[in-house]
Amino acid sequence: MAQTEQTLIEKMKSHGELYAALFSGVLILAAWILSKNIGETGLVVGLYIAAFIIGGFAKAKEGIEETIENKTLNVELLMILAAVGSAVIGYWTEGAVLIFIFAVSGAMETYAMNKSHKEISALMDLQPEDANLLLPDGSTKSVLISELAIGDRLLIKPGERVPTDGTVVDGISTIDEAAITGESIPVTKNIHDEVFAGTVNMTGAITVEMTKPNSESLFSKIIELVQSAQSEKSPSQQFIERFEGTYVKIVLAVVGLMLFLPHFILGWDWNTTFYRAMVLLVVASPCALVAAITPATLSAISNGARHGVLFKGGLHIEHLSSLKAIAFDKTGTLTQGKPIVTDFIVADGQDEQQLLSMIAGVESQSNHPLAIAITSYARKQGITNFHKAQIEDIPGWGLKGTIDGVTYNVGKPEFVGFDRVRAFQNNIAEQLTNEGKTVIFMANEQGIVALAAMKDTVREQSKIAIKQLNDMGIHTIMLTGDNTNTANVIAKEAGVEQAIAECLPETKVKHMKELLEKYKYVGMVGDGINDAPALATATTGIAMGEGTDVALETADVVLMKNDLSKIAYAVKLSQKMQRIIKQNIIFSITVIMLLIISNFLQIVNLPLGVIGHEGSTILVILNGLRMLNSKVK
Repeated sequence: MAQTEQTLIEKMKSHGELYAALFSGVLILAAWILSKNIGETGLVVGLYIAAFIIGGFAKAKEGIEETIENKTLNVELLMILAAVGSAVIGYWTEGAVLIFIFAVSGAMETYAMNKSHKEISALMDLQPEDANLLLPDGSTKSVLISELAIGDRLLIKPGERVPTDGTVVDGISTIDEAAITGESIPVTKNIHDEVFAGTVNMTGAITVEMTKPNSESLFSKIIELVQSAQSEKSPSQQFIERFEGTYVKIVLAVVGLMLFLPHFILGWDWNTTFYRAMVLLVVASPCALVAAITPATLSAISNGARHGVLFKGGLHIEHLSSLKAIAFDKTGTLTQGKPIVTDFIVADGQDEQQLLSMIAGVESQSNHPLAIAITSYARKQGITNFHKAQIEDIPGWGLKGTIDGVTYNVGKPEFVGFDRVRAFQNNIAEQLTNEGKTVIFMANEQGIVALAAMKDTVREQSKIAIKQLNDMGIHTIMLTGDNTNTANVIAKEAGVEQAIAECLPETKVKHMKELLEKYKYVGMVGDGINDAPALATATTGIAMGEGTDVALETADVVLMKNDLSKIAYAVKLSQKMQRIIKQNIIFSITVIMLLIISNFLQIVNLPLGVIGHEGSTILVILNGLRMLNSKVK
């Protein structure tokens, strides 16, 4: 019960500004009804003053504190001055209504900020505070996550959240990773598979060994990224903030002139002159203009976080909308990053299963990616007991293995002899090489007995993502360290428009600078340490969520579930945000200009000025909040 009461109190505090605005509205209504019946008595004026104080306190405090801290005037002070000025000339109702609507729009802006920060609170609530530590005797002990150390083993039961990043060492279960990757389909985890803090264990009990400190978990990095993104201001926001201070000074100067000049030049009486100056103070305030950008930007950041795209700031969202080209790393980005055997061909009259067992017996003693690909292929073909081999590693060439007294060379063409390679199966190796495949040969004294062709396969998501970007008119380029032939084959398969091969980390930067000169706004997508320099050079660096820490820290945008199709989503989200911001700016400036002109023509009175000005601010905020819930197609 006490916890429920505390939650209720905290909720009321978060909506305090809105409650104060609504209460001031009730006081204004009561004062207006009384004034119609008994006139403007002390009671009526007292109610109006109470409405001024209750409704305007938050904004007045904010305005004064900002003025002292930044040593510049702001919109909040303009509104307070306008309300007080209205009261001074006897327009108590108009001044109070101005405070009321200004307080409501302020409460709505606070709501917009809180709504965008709600994603952080929701994320933080997903991480449990304690864990079941597995003791040496097999029993468990509940401990705080802060007390855990790398190497600790944790028991995670069905229905519990994973407390920290780690590796499964015992058990099999299905894990819901939606909180981290945005993917709604649960993933089956076996021994040696990685699990992440904040995800939910759904079916079986598993034992997980902690592999990272809590502060370095993927979950913690997500929270840190979103927090930093929400605090970083885009160029548009920075411009508006600089513009606001200068604009407020201009408005105050013009209002100062309005207090005297119309009386002498246009022949207005003093009451009308002062009244029109107060109306100008209201309608010329740039409230809607100030609110045109921030709610939309924060909402876009929150929207992206919900869909597995983490922006490190409003600046990077703005840049995304301008991209003309995107460069991709190949290995681990466009491709799976792990070679697989696509062809296994043996010499005429040889036993395929026997030779596969023999080559796997040699390669099983190496941890080279190509060796792992061959042994994996053999297991998939049903071969579990490989031939025993004594091996000798020949660095840069391959392996020399002895099986049943016969010596075999397993490796590249140079190791087995180019003449033998050309003679084997009508030089089929050349055809395989032209298909972008890496070929490993197995030969004895008589000649080549088998070959294995391997290829790093293109992700299906990569093909979809590249097509989406090409359809959007964004030029796609692949930067890879592979040879030209392999690069062209992979680029064609992925649908990439241009392939640049044989790239070292420094040459990737060189090519990126050339692309920037040609296209001006260029993105870079990568996942490895070697991609970090190019990620930093690009207009927008985009890292794969499962990439290296260096890539994640260098990039401006992170794709949480290695899903390249999210790039097109992020670009469209950015473009939509820019459209909404432009709508807001044009609308707010138009309303301000119309109200100023109407005031000089004495068409608009103070109540209409208040409604027009503050109403436009509310509409601008609501338009920005559309970014929160919209899913870009």
